[in-house]
Amino acid sequence: MDKSKIIKVAIAALICILAIAYAILNSKNSTDYDMDFANEIIVENKIEETNQEEKSLIKVYITGEVNNPGVIELEEGARIQDAIEGAGGIKSEANLKNINLAYEIADGEKIYIPNLAEESSEENIEKTSLTSNNSNANASNSSSGKVNINKATAIELTSVPGIGDSTAKNIIAYREENGKFKTIEDIKNVSGIGNNKYESMKDHICVK
Repeated sequence: MDKSKIIKVAIAALICILAIAYAILNSKNSTDYDMDFANEIIVENKIEETNQEEKSLIKVYITGEVNNPGVIELEEGARIQDAIEGAGGIKSEANLKNINLAYEIADGEKIYIPNLAEESSEENIEKTSLTSNNSNANASNSSSGKVNINKATAIELTSVPGIGDSTAKNIIAYREENGKFKTIEDIKNVSGIGNNKYESMKDHICVK
């Protein structure tokens, strides 16, 4: 065999070897990529499962004009709207006029959805729109109609002029950390309550 043929055979063999090596290398890279992608999916799924497990659950009692009244389980941070949906929605006679559907409910609370007939007086609306799960829902109110800031629930506190959802939570948090208020003026120690706000609420609150 002459030299030119030997050179051609050698070149052809070299090309074949390079082609095989490239194919093997490309296959390895593809496998590594697939493994990395699969591992990434597994890690993401584990993170998602962990986040779901970390969500706390609460139980609330919803009654009144809903299709399935009773104790229901919701995720922490749920709103009254979520509770209504969990109870199968409202009946045709439900009165949501004075219900704050965006109110964030806490574990153990009672939600009462009144009917349209109960709108006959302002007093009825105040008593039935929403109460906490308490054997005596009006225990925090004195005979004078004032709200006892040492016992009132978040819902009852929001009936006082100047107290919204956020301030009501601050009052309860302060009460749990520091004990009962000794005088109504002590409420000014709560974050968010200054002199002006106190003036608007002082005639509507009491301590016992």
